[in-house]
Amino acid sequence: MGGELTYLYAVVRPTASLDGADPSEAGGVAAAPPRIVRVGGIAAVVGSVPEADYSEAALRNHLEDLDWLEEVARAHHSVVEFLAARTTVLPLRLATVYRDDDSVRAVLREGEPAFASMLDRFAGHVEWGVKVYAEPVAASDAAAAEEPAESDPGRAYLRRRRQQRDAQGAARSAAVEAVTRIRETAGELAVELVGHRPQQGQLAGSGAGENLANDSYLVPGDSSGAFHERVRRAAREMTGVRVEITGPWAPYSFVTLTGPDLPEGVRQS
Repeated sequence: MGGELTYLYAVVRPTASLDGADPSEAGGVAAAPPRIVRVGGIAAVVGSVPEADYSEAALRNHLEDLDWLEEVARAHHSVVEFLAARTTVLPLRLATVYRDDDSVRAVLREGEPAFASMLDRFAGHVEWGVKVYAEPVAASDAAAAEEPAESDPGRAYLRRRRQQRDAQGAARSAAVEAVTRIRETAGELAVELVGHRPQQGQLAGSGAGENLANDSYLVPGDSSGAFHERVRRAAREMTGVRVEITGPWAPYSFVTLTGPDLPEGVRQS
């Protein structure tokens, strides 16, 4: 398998800003410069990748290699963000691969009405991520120092455990309230909301705490400042609550290209 396949990053709306840009500046998966394939009023941004690494069988093996996946994901995201700064983008799932550029053109021709509709829907909008964590405040050393010197060690331990449980419960209740407030107030500025599964372990990000909400909001670009302020205000002065806002991103969470428009996962035709 010494040939090449066509890697599909995104479907885009051709614009003057995009025409004047060089997608190769964004790098690319397998160090291959991206290029544009046009059909009618839409286009696909693609790159060439080695069949030895991106055939269906090879990809199944690579899915177990986290370092390889991270490298591909970074390159993929770099290209998508380069495009999103210049035009409306429908980002594709990682490692969407076709036999050649003609196969991509066939998909564009078949799916042009659906692609055009989605491009219209996402024009002028960005995705913001909002994560809410419950972070119980630990009992202070001063409080511990106030315990009578003659306290029974067993009773003191049980008292500290009860304090920890109370703090955890209070933080969780506050975080749940913050989630509700954010969805009600900041959500008014969003045209769509997707709730992802809360993250755990290393995926939950830096810092301690329980991730209770992992939401994505599709927001008009000119409402981003107001959206941020509403998110912050919703959780302001709430003890034991941490909120993270990430973005702006291309609308990764809101693009669903399946069925005849574009296959889910890897397809070589």
